[in-house]
Amino acid sequence: MNKIENKCAKHYHVRKDDMVEVISGSWKKKTAKILAVIKKTDRVVLEIQNPTERDTERITKKRTLKKSAANPNGGLVDRAVSVHVSNVKKLEKAAE
Repeated sequence: MNKIENKCAKHYHVRKDDMVEVISGSWKKKTAKILAVIKKTDRVVLEIQNPTERDTERITKKRTLKKSAANPNGGLVDRAVSVHVSNVKKLEKAAE
């Protein structure tokens, strides 16, 4: 196989729209849906299912933006929770 072909040939045990359980980290034992897979950093963006009141405060993290043409004042923006792909376990689908 060519090095160029192999560069982006990452495969994970989960995909977008899969239901997963977080097995490690600050979101341990939470169920979530995968919104996106970031292959460059080996992370998945999660949407936590049935968050508690405490979780709703922590679900989004703040990110600082520099000034740009699209955002002339810069500022803080909310972003979704992301965890490393190794910290999630795919949930089995219910038998229909």
